[in-house]
Amino acid sequence: MEHLTENCLSLILSFTSPKDTCRASGVSTELRAASDSDELWNKFLPPDINQILTRSISTLTYTMKKQLYFSLVTCYLLDDGNVSFWLDKGSGKKCLMVAARQLAIVPWWWLLYDSNSRFSEEVAVLDKGRVDIRGKMKIGMLSPHTTYETYLVFKIYEDACGLDSAKTSIRFVNEREEVPDDEASIVYPDPRTSAHNIEQRNGEFSRWRKDKWMEIKIAEFETGARDDDDEVETRFMSTDTNVLKAGLYRTRFRV
Repeated sequence: MEHLTENCLSLILSFTSPKDTCRASGVSTELRAASDSDELWNKFLPPDINQILTRSISTLTYTMKKQLYFSLVTCYLLDDGNVSFWLDKGSGKKCLMVAARQLAIVPWWWLLYDSNSRFSEEVAVLDKGRVDIRGKMKIGMLSPHTTYETYLVFKIYEDACGLDSAKTSIRFVNEREEVPDDEASIVYPDPRTSAHNIEQRNGEFSRWRKDKWMEIKIAEFETGARDDDDEVETRFMSTDTNVLKAGLYRTRFRV
């Protein structure tokens, strides 16, 4: 290994992953030096990293591309605070969360401030009726050839009712108009009711996050080699038409 140049070692490491590169840095002083190369970490950063940085509402300061990479493992707000962006630490894949303001929500709702939220505003669904939530994302904002999972992140008010079960679906907007009801998946958002007869229910259940919000998996999809302007849409529809004072919502796209 001592006969290989630093540039050659960096090139070899670029065919691995950020996680493997960090592990390799502890093997020898030569690998440690190669693992700090800006050229190497440029390959792990998204190709559109400069565009992403211009959309951030805060300024990132860094002296090395490796430092920039690990700064982006922490969430940053883009697009006037409507999108939360971060990199998956081990793979470098792009992950995003869309603020409630960017979702299409039926029925009547209103914006409010939540001090425990990463976004400045959240949406509260207060009207009585069927909850129907749609969230769209351009494929170009995600990593190509990557399998993503989408989640609805939410809180349910104590006196809310009607969210025992819901239907979820996903579609590529340019490939089909709507997903038929018989192709939708069943999920169980309300943990107060989904705990009953859990072994007899097929579908996703909500779970608590570390930030004291809940999340439930909506769908899984592959970005493939689709055009950047193609859109993926996720949908959450309550099966009960009598939902009252449901809660707060946002959509998460993660690897």
